[in-house]
Amino acid sequence: MFDSGFGGLTVARATIDLLPGEDLVYLGDTARYPYGAKPQEEVLSHAVEIAEFLVQEFDIKYLVVACNTAAAAALTHLQDLLPLPVMGVIEPGVRATLAATETGRVAVIGTVGTIGSGAYPEAFGKIDAMIDVTACACPGFVEFVERGNTEGQQVGILAERLLAPVVEAHVDTLLLGCTHYPYLARTIAQVMGQSVVLVSSADETAFALADDLERLGLKHPDQPRAGAHRFISSGDERAFAQLGSRLLGPELVDAQRWEPNVS
Repeated sequence: MFDSGFGGLTVARATIDLLPGEDLVYLGDTARYPYGAKPQEEVLSHAVEIAEFLVQEFDIKYLVVACNTAAAAALTHLQDLLPLPVMGVIEPGVRATLAATETGRVAVIGTVGTIGSGAYPEAFGKIDAMIDVTACACPGFVEFVERGNTEGQQVGILAERLLAPVVEAHVDTLLLGCTHYPYLARTIAQVMGQSVVLVSSADETAFALADDLERLGLKHPDQPRAGAHRFISSGDERAFAQLGSRLLGPELVDAQRWEPNVS
């Protein structure tokens, strides 16, 4: 799986917990993050480069695009390009949100790139055309997470300002449409109130992945076993391992370096 940086570690954490016997390779493109404000064509180019590297270097059996911005920009292209299953984080989160709502009024928050793409309203509309969706960009959330600043007055003030349109929409379910956002779940919940259900696209992606591996006959045959976990960064691998281990847990002991195409 890959992400622009650290947010996809929420998907990795959920996957390791749910599928402990599977080998996992995670690439964080920290040399070029965040993706949220980049043009979609640029994000698509990065996603294709990373996907081809993972296929060629590790002979992967399944690819998870653990980044909402990259999934919005590149998922369909990668599914057509690669000779293996490719899953994004958008559809699993949408389905879980629809299952959770009782009023039909839901919201999704994400980066500027993800929300601007219209991918989430489109995904909701394909499943339930009658659903009332409020889509809200939250610039700044990713940067707080990647600085390791997930609680406190500053991020709380930012959350109150950014989430004001969502609060005013009186939704009963809020989809965290960026894999960084579960790290801010406590702050987001304080702003939204106890009556609003938060849905993590990260957790739902892990559940969907487990189902897909079973359905396609791709689960590792040697069960039970302890899967191998490898972490890669396109930026400073030591800094990635230091912050990443705080976000993911003890599995992220170190990371190796990958040099992306910077042209």
